[in-house]
Parts: sequence; structure tokens; C-alpha cells
Amino acid sequence: MKKIGLLLGLSLAVKALSAQFLMDMVDTTTNMGKGLLSIYKKFDRVNIGGYIQPQFQVIQEKGAKTYAGGDFAPYVSNRFMIRRGRLRFEYARFTEENKASVQFVFQFDGTERGVFIRDFWGRYFENKWELFSLSMGMFARPFGYEVNLASSDRESPERGRMSQILMKTERDLGAMFSFEPRKKGHPLRYLKVDVGVFNGQGLAAAADYDNYKDLIARVALKPVNLSRVVTFSAGISMLDGGFLQNTATQYKMGRIGGGEKAFVADSSLGNIGREAPRKYYGADVQVKVRHGWGFTEIRGEYIRGTQTATATSSETPATLLAEPTFVRHFDGAYLYFLQNIFSVKHQVCVKYDWYDPNTDVRGENIGAAGANLNATNIKYSTLGVGYIYYCNENMKVVAWYDFVKNEHTLLPGYTSDLKDNVLTLRLQFRF
Repeated sequence: MKKIGLLLGLSLAVKALSAQFLMDMVDTTTNMGKGLLSIYKKFDRVNIGGYIQPQFQVIQEKGAKTYAGGDFAPYVSNRFMIRRGRLRFEYARFTEENKASVQFVFQFDGTERGVFIRDFWGRYFENKWELFSLSMGMFARPFGYEVNLASSDRESPERGRMSQILMKTERDLGAMFSFEPRKKGHPLRYLKVDVGVFNGQGLAAAADYDNYKDLIARVALKPVNLSRVVTFSAGISMLDGGFLQNTATQYKMGRIGGGEKAFVADSSLGNIGREAPRKYYGADVQVKVRHGWGFTEIRGEYIRGTQTATATSSETPATLLAEPTFVRHFDGAYLYFLQNIFSVKHQVCVKYDWYDPNTDVRGENIGAAGANLNATNIKYSTLGVGYIYYCNENMKVVAWYDFVKNEHTLLPGYTSDLKDNVLTLRLQFRF
């Protein structure tokens, strides 16, 4: 019993320590920042962690489509589900000088819908200058802030609609080179640069289906204290990629008839074999203020660019297409306001996000005769409000309500707002 008590005490004590030399990847951020160096050295350099998120949801209408955990079944408007069930194994090797040398991570997600791999990667650290590292395998794409914010730490139950569509499952297979000074007092210690090359389809595809790759880069200013109470961080990101145009026909926005905006077909045989473009550009900022109750935090991120997909979806295709492609200019953003009340155990949250998959048109254009504009081009915005109670380090309670609004169009079924507001009640258990 004394050994068990000592182990538990040690685990709690090291949670306040920092291990900045380890990669901040999705669903790993907190664990990797809570004293892993000490745990590895004491317990054979192996760490096991995980969490489970059981929840109950109610939506306005049976069978409604939603990005709050997936569409509801045709005759269902309320449900229990395991949103995520993660188990993570991690190993790290250190030099005789206690410098990180090699890291390996395997994480999978198990729910009532099946078991899926979420992380499977290794990382090598150079220790001559303690500046660089190389990662390879299946891991989070280094784009933006919300995509890489751990699901176990994120206050809202889900990432925004834009993040889910453009970066489905967040991860991809690839290799990444990182610059991040690990020496205390280094003049560039607040700078982190990640540059990676990835297949491009993410985990939605069974395998890579073409020779085109995505180049993704992020330059980040890590949290820096502007004063005794204010902390600031920020980043810029870019993605330059695409996939094989497998057919002659590609639709782009143009004008028809009397000048109305519409998709116009380009059916040149020269299109076959070209790269269908995917170009994203983003910027994010985070400001955190300490006060007597805890913290006030504001986060914001804006992304715009070009996305090629299909007529019925703006997601990157999971298979090589045998149908025409559609090129759309998009933009989207989110804004969080987080406020502790009474103490750090209680937190209220307000989040607003939008995603416009086709910025060249507005609602009144969608559904017009001859325009080839269907529901895929509709802009959505979501106002989420929530309350979180942090019971202890291993459990939190989340109550969240999303007000979802869509553009009013000329399309049948989309002439007014859909009934897709959703309430989520969640418990999270972690170890």
C-alpha cells in the first residue's frame, strides 16, 4: 500500500511539470505536458493514459443531420453514445544526459461504432543543438489551433464545422520536420515551426490513391507572458495540396445568362491528370487573463482558401473520383470566450463559428435554375453556449447547447432554418 500511495503521489506531483521538448499533437497535448520525463525515468520510460466521453444528446427533429457527433438515425431525436474512448501508449528513450532521443506513440479510439487507430508515429530528436526533430507516421496535421487542441481538453464538445470538414479526423500519414528550441533561455524558445508532407486524404481513405501530396506548415508563437496576468500566443498556417483530377470535367464559379453566378463546366481533355487544388491559409490568436476566480480566455481563428471536392460534399474525397470535380472558394472562423466563475472548477463558455463552403454565392443564388448550386454550398453558423464543472483531475461534466443557423435558399427544404439545434450532456473520465 505504501508503494501504491507513493506512486499515486508521484503521479499527482509531476502533473505540474513541463516537458516542452515533446510534440503537441491532437489528443496528446495535456499528457505530454504533465511530467512525462519524470514518469519515464522512474517507470521504464513507458506511459499509459486514456479517457472516455459518454454522453446523451437531444436534437430538434428526428433524423437531423449534425456535426455534433454525427447524424441522427432516421427515427431518432435523442441518443446515448460513447463519443470517444481513447487509450494511448507512449514510450520515450533518453540519452545519458537525460535528453529526449526517441519517442513512440500508439493511440486508438474505441466506441460502440468500432475501434480505430488515431495515432501511430515515431519521433527523433537531435541533441547537438537541441533545436530540431523529425516525426513520421500517422499524426495530427500541423494546421491551425483548434485542429490540434486535444479533444479531452477542448471546452466545446466538438470542433467547429469548418475544422471537421477541411481536416476530417485531424490526422494523416506523413513526415514532419520541426524547429523548437529545447534549451532553457534560448532567444527563440517561444518559436515553434512545423513543416510536413502528407498523403492528403487523411484517415477517411483506405490508402493513398495518387502521387500528389499536401505541404502543410505552421509557425507559432508559444504562450508568452505579456504581464503578470496576461498570456498571449498566436500562429499562422498554410496548406498547399490537391489530388488527381481523374475526369475531364471540372466546375468552377462563373456567370451565366444575365450575369447570375453559377458553376460553369470546363470539359477540356487536358484536365485529366492535373492537380485539383486544395489551398488553405489561416491565422489564430489566444489571449488568457488570470484573475481571482481563475482565468478569462479569448481564442479566435480564421481560415480561407480553395477546396476542390464533389457536387454533394466539400470534404476532400476519400477515393479517386470518377465524377466531375467542383472548385470552391471558402472561408470560416471561430471565436471562443471562456470564463471561470467562483473558482477554476466552474467555467462558462460561449463559442461562435461559421463555415461558408462557397464564398462566391449567397443564399438567394442557391437553387436558382441552371446554376448547379445545391445544398453543399450553403453557409452555416453555430452559436454554442455551455457550462463545465471540473470535478477533479479525472472527471468533468459538460452541458452544451448549439444554436445552428443556415442560409435561406431557393432549394426545397432549405428555404428556412433547419431544425438542428442540439443539446449535449457529457461526462469525461480520464486517467
